[in-house]
Amino acid sequence: LLSEEIPARMQARAADDLKRLVTDRLREAGLAFDRAEASVTPRRLTMVVNGLPQAQPDVSEERRGPRVDAPEKAIQGFLNAVGLSRDQVDERETAKGTFLFAVVEKRGQRAIDLLPDVVSAAIDAMPWPKSMRWGDGKERWVRPLHGILCLFDGQVVPVRYAGVDSGDTTKGHRFMAPTPFVVTGFADYRDRLRQARVMLDPAERRRAIADHAAKLAAAEGLSVKPDDALLDEVTGLVEWPVVYMGRIDAAFMEVPPEVLTTAMRSHQKYFSLVDPDGALAPRFVVVAATETADGGGAVVAGNERVLQARLADAKFFWDQDRRVSLESRVPRLAGRIFHAKLGSDLERVERIVALARHLASATGADPDRAERAARLAKADLISDMVGEFPELQGVMGRYYALHDGEAAEVADAIAEHYSPQGPHDRCPKAPVSVVVALADKIDTLVGFFTIDEKPTGSKDPFALRRAALGVIRLILENGLRLPLLDTLDFAGHQHRARAIAPNGADQEQSIEVSGFAAVARAGWSQPHEPVSWDLLDFFADRLKVHLRGQGVRHDLIAAVFERGGEDDLVRLLARVSALAGFLETDDGANLLVAYKRASNIVRIEEKKHGVGYDGEAATNLLRQAEEADLHGQLGQARTRIETALIKEEFGEAMAALAELRAPVDAFFDHVTVNADEPELRINRLRLLSRIRSALGGVADFSQIEG
Repeated sequence: LLSEEIPARMQARAADDLKRLVTDRLREAGLAFDRAEASVTPRRLTMVVNGLPQAQPDVSEERRGPRVDAPEKAIQGFLNAVGLSRDQVDERETAKGTFLFAVVEKRGQRAIDLLPDVVSAAIDAMPWPKSMRWGDGKERWVRPLHGILCLFDGQVVPVRYAGVDSGDTTKGHRFMAPTPFVVTGFADYRDRLRQARVMLDPAERRRAIADHAAKLAAAEGLSVKPDDALLDEVTGLVEWPVVYMGRIDAAFMEVPPEVLTTAMRSHQKYFSLVDPDGALAPRFVVVAATETADGGGAVVAGNERVLQARLADAKFFWDQDRRVSLESRVPRLAGRIFHAKLGSDLERVERIVALARHLASATGADPDRAERAARLAKADLISDMVGEFPELQGVMGRYYALHDGEAAEVADAIAEHYSPQGPHDRCPKAPVSVVVALADKIDTLVGFFTIDEKPTGSKDPFALRRAALGVIRLILENGLRLPLLDTLDFAGHQHRARAIAPNGADQEQSIEVSGFAAVARAGWSQPHEPVSWDLLDFFADRLKVHLRGQGVRHDLIAAVFERGGEDDLVRLLARVSALAGFLETDDGANLLVAYKRASNIVRIEEKKHGVGYDGEAATNLLRQAEEADLHGQLGQARTRIETALIKEEFGEAMAALAELRAPVDAFFDHVTVNADEPELRINRLRLLSRIRSALGGVADFSQIEG
C-alpha cells in the first residue's frame, strides 16, 4: 500500500494491525497459511503471506431432512435446498423415526476469488489514530493512497479502495528512483525496492543508521549519545537512510548541554555526540533521506545553518533568564492556574512548602533547605527557556538556582523533584530531593482525590497512577519510615476544606470509602480523613502492581494491608517478606490449611445460627487434653506475636505462629467440634475463632491463596 508519508509514531502499530486484520480474515475464509509478515516504511505498508492454498478445502456436510412420510411438498423443498434428487438421499432409522439424510459435497472456492474481499475489508478496517479523506472519495486512510500492489502466486488480485485499483507495479524512492516498475512476487518486490533505494525492513534501516552514525563518531574519537526513542523515530522518517555529521559553533557550547541536546533532538531530530569523558561534543549527526552528488556537503551546511538559528534562540533565552533571580519569579506563579478547582501554581507551591517542611524529619533532610527548594521548585516554569522547551522544567531551575548562589542541595532538589517519572526512571536519593519530590506528588494525589478526579479504567488524565508509583518508590528505595495516613491527612489540611463547584458555589465533598480501606479502618484507633483512606486503598493497588514484577505475591500484600493498622510501607514489606518465608515452610503451609478449615467452620456456623463466636473459650469446658493444650498455646502465641510486632521482630512473630501447628493439628485430629452438647459445641467454635484471631494478628490469612 503506497501512500504519502505515514507518521513515524503510527508505523509499527499499522504493520501489526494490517497483519492481524488480513490473517483473521484468511482464517475466517478457511484459507490456512504457513506464516505472515508485515513491514513498513514512511511511504509503504507491506504484508506477505506464505503457504496459502490455491483454494479452500472441499467440505462434506451431512444434513437431516424431513420424515420419509412427510408431505411431498416438504420433501421436495429439502431436495431443492440440497440440490439432490430423491434417489440421491438416504433413508435412515433414528430414535424419533425414519428420516431423509443428504450428504452435500461443497467444493472449496478459489483463493483468487476470495482474496479481493479479504484484502479490501482489511484495508477498510485499519484503525488509524488519525485518518483523512481527499479528493471526492469517502474512504479514509492515514494519508492519500497512491497505489495498491496485490499479487497471489504472480497473479494480480483485483482490489479497489479510495479510487485506487490494484496492480503489479510500484515505485521506489520518491526522488532517487521514482519510475514505476513491475514485480512478480515478494522476493522480486523486496530486491527491486532495494535497487530503487528503499530498505523495506525497519530493523535493517535502524541498524544502518546506528552503525553508520557510530562509525562517523568513532572517526572523530567520539560516540553517539544513546537515544533509542529518537533512533526509532528517525527510522520511520527515511526509506533510504544517509547519515552525515555536522558541527556546532563553539559560541553555543557554553549553553547547558541539556538545552543543546533538547534543541537538536526535539526540533531537528539530530543525534548528540559525546567525548570519552561523557561531555557533549561540538558535533551532531543528521540522517538524510537522499544521497547527493557532493557527498552531503550542501545537506550538512544547510542543517548547520538551521541549527545555528535554533541554538541562537536558546542562547538568547539562557542569557535573558539569568538576568533575574529564580526567587523573583515565584510571585508570578499566581498567574498560572494549576487546576480550576485547586488554584494557581503559587497556591500549590505554598502547599508543597508546608508539606516539605513536615516531611523533612522523616528523611533526615534539613527542613530549611527542604522548604527553600520547595519554594523555588516551580519558578522556572516562568522562564523563557522552559516556555520554549517544557521538557527542561526542573533542569533549568537547577542551573538558575546555582547561578543565584543557592546551595547545591537546593539546586539538585529542584532538578529532581519531578522524579521518578516512571518505573525505570532514576529515583532521587539526596534527602532534600526526596522530600520535595514526595511533597510534589503527594500534594497532586491529595488534591485530585479531594475534587474526585480519580483514575477510571484506562483513563488517568492527571497521571495519578504514576504519581502514586513515584511515592512508593521514593519511600521504599530510600527506606523511609513514613506513616502514610498522617502524611496524607496533613496534605489534605493544606487544601481548602471545601472544593469549588463548577458553578462557583462551595460544596462539601463527600467521598465514599470502599475496597480494602473500608475494612482496614478498624485497625486504627485514630480517625483519619476519608480522602486519606481512599488514597491508601489506591496505594495498595499500585504497590501490588509495582511489586508483581519483583516476584512478590499480591495476595500477601493484601493480607498484610487488610489486617489494618499498617501504613508504613517499609514495615509492611518486611512483614510480607517474613510471611512469605513462613508460608514456604511445612509449618506455614499446613497452618494456612488449618486456618482456612477453622475459618470455614466458624463462618458456616455463624451464618447458620446468626450469632458470632468471637468470645473467649471457657476453660471449664475444655474436656479433652488437645483442646486445653490448644487454648494455652493460643494465649502464649498471641502474647508473643503482639510483642514481636511492636518490636518489628517479624521473624519472631512467624516463629510463634509455627509453634501453633502441632496443637492445631492435634485438635482437628482428636476433637469433634460439632458436639451434641450445645455448650461444648459453642466453646469449641470459640476456640476455633481464636485460631482465626491469633493468625489475624499477623495478617488477614483469608486473603492468602492456596
